[in-house]
Amino acid sequence: MSRLRNNINLGPAFLREQIKKGIISVPGVYSGMSAIIAERVGFRAAYLSGSGVAGMMGLPDLAMTTLDEVSLEARRITSISKLPLIVDCDTGFGETINVSRTIRVMESAGVSAIHLEDQVLPKKCGHLSGKEVIPVEDMKNKIKAAVQARMDGDFLIIARTDSRAVNGLDDAIERAREYISAGAECIFPEAMQSIEEFAEFRKKINSYLLANMTEFGKSPLLSISELEKLGYNMVIFPLTAFRGILKTTENIYGNLMKSGTQTGFINEIMSREHFYDLIGYQEYEAEDSSLAKRRA
Repeated sequence: MSRLRNNINLGPAFLREQIKKGIISVPGVYSGMSAIIAERVGFRAAYLSGSGVAGMMGLPDLAMTTLDEVSLEARRITSISKLPLIVDCDTGFGETINVSRTIRVMESAGVSAIHLEDQVLPKKCGHLSGKEVIPVEDMKNKIKAAVQARMDGDFLIIARTDSRAVNGLDDAIERAREYISAGAECIFPEAMQSIEEFAEFRKKINSYLLANMTEFGKSPLLSISELEKLGYNMVIFPLTAFRGILKTTENIYGNLMKSGTQTGFINEIMSREHFYDLIGYQEYEAEDSSLAKRRA
């Protein structure tokens, strides 16, 4: 049976079960193919970055992508991978009423969790300067709308606060408390600037916590074991693989342009056999053959 017919996305309940068992390492995926690889190597969940979606389109992370574009990418991933998918939904693609629709669309796309952030539109990458945050009550209304809109009670609503870089750590902690009171079950404190800040946040906040280990940002790159000791529940690596493919693609194109042949780096690219194995080519072929016999 082919992957398309055999795939059953494990969904929100499975994601919650994994969180209860211990810290989860969540790689950023950028396509169905990358999700297949993440699943194959043993990850228990996957993450779709808003910056990654924009980046794949050649756009900056400035709220330029739409709900339809992000949900389409999410659907492509959940239709081919069993891993529960966490999706970056920026500010909810608009105001409070837009958040309600965002939740419905993401649930219908097979997503298991989303996070909303408290930035002012147009938002920026969480690790850049010049951000602004909306009033606490406005964000609480968005969270309440998200909780009310979800059909599956296990669908996880994650609240991200960008206030550390704007108003300081104490404000970020206070906002987190308010967001929990509004119904958020997990808090994503963006752009913590030291291991001490990560520890302080955990000390003051009683909920699931998600840590962002993006490269080249304001946060120190801590290991899964370090964050587990601090008491964090999920760790995302939003763009690690994406940045890797960009660098590899740049090198390959450069070498190809220079040499006019791929023979010099043929051993550095995935073989046809390995690729076919990953996508289950033989399974699709066998299914097609079986269907052809039935038609005959």
